[in-house]
Amino acid sequence: MGPHYLSRFFTPKTVAIVGASEREDSVGYRLLLNMQEAGFQGGLYPVNNKRDTLLGLKAYPDLMAVPEDLDLVVIATPAPSVPGIVRQCGEKGVTSIIIITAGFGELGDEGKRLQQEVLDIAHRYSIRIIGPNCLGVIRPNGHLNATFGDGVVKDGSLALLSQSGAVCTAILDWAKSQDIGFSTVVSMGGAADIDFGEVLDYLATDSKTTGILMYVEGIRDARRFLSGLKAAARLKPVILIKSGRHEAGCKAAMSHTGAMVGGDHVFDAAIARAGVVRAYSITELFSAARILANNYVVKDNRLAIITNAGGPGVMATDRAEDVGVKMAGLSEASITALNAVLPPHWSHANPVDILGDATSERYQQALDVCLADDNIDGILVILTPQAMTNPTQVAHSIIDGAKASKKPVLATWTGGARVQEGRNLFANSNVAHFSTPEVAVDAFSFLAHYMQNQILLKQIPMPGDDLATPDVAGARLIIERVLAEGRQVLTAQEAKAVLAAFHIKVTQTIKVLSAKDAMIAAETLGFPVVLKVNMAEFSHKSDIGGVRLNIGSVLDISRHFVEMETAIKQKHPEITEVGMTVEPMFKSASGREIMIGVVRDPVFGPAISVGLGGTMVEILKDSAVALPPLNAYMVEQMLAKTKAAKYLQAFRQLPPANTQALVDVLLNVSTMVSELPEILELDINPLIVDEHGAVAVDARIKAEVSHQLNRYAHMAIHPYPHELAQHHQLTNGTNITIRPIRPEDAVMEKDFVHRLSETSKRFRFRQALHELTPEMVVRFTQIDYDREMAFVAVTEDANMPNELGVGRYIKNPDGHSVEFALVVADDCHCLGIGTKLMNALMQTAKSKGITFFEAEVLAVNSGMLSLLEKLGFSVETVADTLDVVRVVKDLRV
Repeated sequence: MGPHYLSRFFTPKTVAIVGASEREDSVGYRLLLNMQEAGFQGGLYPVNNKRDTLLGLKAYPDLMAVPEDLDLVVIATPAPSVPGIVRQCGEKGVTSIIIITAGFGELGDEGKRLQQEVLDIAHRYSIRIIGPNCLGVIRPNGHLNATFGDGVVKDGSLALLSQSGAVCTAILDWAKSQDIGFSTVVSMGGAADIDFGEVLDYLATDSKTTGILMYVEGIRDARRFLSGLKAAARLKPVILIKSGRHEAGCKAAMSHTGAMVGGDHVFDAAIARAGVVRAYSITELFSAARILANNYVVKDNRLAIITNAGGPGVMATDRAEDVGVKMAGLSEASITALNAVLPPHWSHANPVDILGDATSERYQQALDVCLADDNIDGILVILTPQAMTNPTQVAHSIIDGAKASKKPVLATWTGGARVQEGRNLFANSNVAHFSTPEVAVDAFSFLAHYMQNQILLKQIPMPGDDLATPDVAGARLIIERVLAEGRQVLTAQEAKAVLAAFHIKVTQTIKVLSAKDAMIAAETLGFPVVLKVNMAEFSHKSDIGGVRLNIGSVLDISRHFVEMETAIKQKHPEITEVGMTVEPMFKSASGREIMIGVVRDPVFGPAISVGLGGTMVEILKDSAVALPPLNAYMVEQMLAKTKAAKYLQAFRQLPPANTQALVDVLLNVSTMVSELPEILELDINPLIVDEHGAVAVDARIKAEVSHQLNRYAHMAIHPYPHELAQHHQLTNGTNITIRPIRPEDAVMEKDFVHRLSETSKRFRFRQALHELTPEMVVRFTQIDYDREMAFVAVTEDANMPNELGVGRYIKNPDGHSVEFALVVADDCHCLGIGTKLMNALMQTAKSKGITFFEAEVLAVNSGMLSLLEKLGFSVETVADTLDVVRVVKDLRV
């Protein structure tokens, strides 16, 4: 693979600045000055038709007059002039442009028209654009500062992506005061063309970047955004600040869930699935970056605090409670060990107060004990400058002690001049130092969340995994019939039928239109029964007195029907017929009321929530949110975040509820909303869960006609495509399966590459490669099925290796073509495996609208070239090389 298609934005050899100026209050002046002050070592060409020279450089009247080919053009001229300049770029063969200028999509219809004109021209010439209305791009290591920001940016290993130029400059200014450097800074601006997802793709494999900071205001393409986040977060920490909330979504009056689950909840759920940590301030952003950059690993979030002063320890403990960090319980062995090395009056608990006269030896002994305790995941060491304490000596001891363990050790040296030398020591060590105990606790909480989210990142659930097959077609038919009648809201009876199609247990419901019908239904079901209004106009039945419980006789149900019918007609004279339902009174002495909801977020699609249910659901406001598809691990993590988790456990005389039944309901709901894009909203409230199981007592569904062509287009996260698995028999009689790759294939994939001959490795990777690196294993096995695909050929035959071959493709930036690669085990050639893998790849690509397959193949790889020619690929020479040929196939032919 050659350089990344965005590399010219970050490592250009020649740059032109259109609109460069000598007027000191102009953007063009600052752009040119910043490039010079950064020490840009390539060709720098100011373009200004009114000047012969600018800041000592020859100026050019237009781009065509520049004598060199240009890698990057930065435009800072008035908006109306930009389309003409972009056209000039196309004619000169420029493919990378930064548009600093404002006055486009953010300025109403005329600005949008102008922006579309620019994009149309850019697409015609295959030009990519960062901006418009942006600050620009900085790459300190490459001496590139194509921004109009103020001052020099220090070189470092953090990348910064920001939608707002103003926030970008604020973060850079703060970082300068903290002596923090950057590998890359990108101000996205209007993101009319290149968006977060594409820049994240670049940074994921950028060797100069070890962590990524982001400021996000809004997302245009949820799938691309999450796909880029995942690709980056698999390889390096990503920390994000988001401002604002979605105002448009999740407001439907009928939905309890919609009232409680705003766009921000859904955003949190989305980035957790992507393995990303969210911060809420610039200080938190860098605190998280500081601790995540140290590559610490934690199993849980149990923190121990060692301090020589009680007050800071209490403050840190309070903060831990605020942010959900657990204060670790010291083991008996640790208490005994600490008793042996600490004065009698130490705190005998966590925080471990080692008293004001603590020496460096006492600090180190306490640290050693805590690091050895399996109940502790991380340690915060707090020092206040007291007479008997040598802050510098203690810092040396803590740094030495931390080297012996993989557990994170954080430090807070509070004070001024006396502790400064100790702070300086921490700056160059594996101990992360923070200005206050509270900030340190926040940082540890980010680390714990990061590790939890990294586990979520590796989850690739299959729809309906481990569950009975639902009747998707039957459920869709019910919804389509409702929509054909001009209704969006299903009746309770219809909604329960849809739930039943997905194996969710429901109470039986009989629709009635008269007191006589109600009496017959009640006798049929057996008393006691429940009478409910069953009309789309009344979503919240209890709010209008539309529910009567525990009715015990025919006489009573007749009376209740007449009373409810009369009351509703009095309040709503336009209603001529009142529909109701009769249901058995579901009784469970140990039943807990749970609510499950689904809302359709305008950005991320369906989101599932769970929490305490019943009539007080809005007051209780207990909900955890996740994006489908879900698996059992993710559902359990969801439930653990709710108050309902404790409610489901045994307490007083109640036995523990059957949580597995609740997990299964949530998995079935996940499958339902994955397979039925027609569902806009869903409320199951209450779902009664007891020791025997879970039953949906009431349900509401709101639907709309779905026009999507692709099966999971309504979802931000593509499920594992189990339906693409194929079964074949090879010419030697071996049965094989060709299926999409999964994260759990990591060991198998590494072993497969290890077994390849040196020649096969060179053919596949175009370089000498002994083993896959951990980063490569992650990259190859944790893929985004929406924009790439990898099929493995596997067998259960004991006489053959488990993995026989692998083929993969990834979409090119144009969205219509893919680059592919294929390799078959050396002892499995000539069995038809390569042909079957390529056919699977091409069939899948074609179904996703891909039109071209292409790859570069070593000219000496005759076996591969022969296979591809048989499959209809044409072979083309590659300019300037005899070693490599390009193979191409048009899938439309």
